[in-house]
Amino acid sequence: MVRYRTHDQRAAGLERARRVAYLMDGAVRIPGTDVRVGFDPLLGVVPVSGDTVAALVSLYVVFEGLRVGLPARTLGAMLCWVALDFLVGSIPLVGPLFDARLRVNDRNARAIERYVDRRRQ
Repeated sequence: MVRYRTHDQRAAGLERARRVAYLMDGAVRIPGTDVRVGFDPLLGVVPVSGDTVAALVSLYVVFEGLRVGLPARTLGAMLCWVALDFLVGSIPLVGPLFDARLRVNDRNARAIERYVDRRRQ
């Protein structure tokens, strides 16, 4: 696995993580509201396989964090959020609502962003 060495590489990895987070957590606006959801809660409607696919996509954001050089503690926290999202998201009816509210991918992308911003200074 190749780690990003320059700020431009880290910024590109952050941008990829942001795009995945947007697709998974905020790509679709619910008509008549300002609420946005992504494919994570929509995939959660499909029992087991939908949540598995969503978790695998969420792991891509964690992988970008690894390549950016996030500390192990932050990566561990990101993995815990993905696991929580998978476990609770797998509960029928409640799971998709939980997925829509928790927005794990946005949270993890923000963790990468904070790290990249600190490294730039």
